[in-house]
Amino acid sequence: MRNRWWAAPIMAGGAALLAACGSSGSPSASSSHTNAAPPSVSTTPQSNASSATIMTHSTSKGTVLTNAQGRTLYWFAIDTFTKSNCTGSCLTYWPPVTGTAVAGSGVTLMHGFGTITRSDGSVQATYEGHPLYTYIGDSAPGQINGNGKNLSGGLWWAMTPSGAKLAGAAAPKSSPSSGGGGGYGY
Repeated sequence: MRNRWWAAPIMAGGAALLAACGSSGSPSASSSHTNAAPPSVSTTPQSNASSATIMTHSTSKGTVLTNAQGRTLYWFAIDTFTKSNCTGSCLTYWPPVTGTAVAGSGVTLMHGFGTITRSDGSVQATYEGHPLYTYIGDSAPGQINGNGKNLSGGLWWAMTPSGAKLAGAAAPKSSPSSGGGGGYGY
């Protein structure tokens, strides 16, 4: 009985500490993108899923490929046919599409789909040789907020069924000129 005086303060302090640690919440809608990673976004691929359903969706600029949730798929200009160059903090904003592509609504041909193995061992879906990603800045189906962005060391483009750049997409005026090597025809 004589040691019970310390139990109440420790239990109250522990509850307050747990409450503070467990109330991370999600970022507010008014937050802007900075160089710091958003607090609730994983920097690793979503999963080692065995398949990724690929569909099409019509946007204000044309038809794009999407994931099963209708989120636009993107390709990174500095990737190669065998390697994703989006690693580390890049993954916070551009989560890879993991797994083998499976045809969903609007996709009639699967000839352009493939996979690569990422440096962490996960499998990433590709289309026409481009590893596929979603963009954290798209919050609803049909959005193409990542199209033409010059982020994480290169340009990002919405993936179209033909593999061409999305209609009306032009390289930003501030983009560096393409010098010898590393262009890979993207």
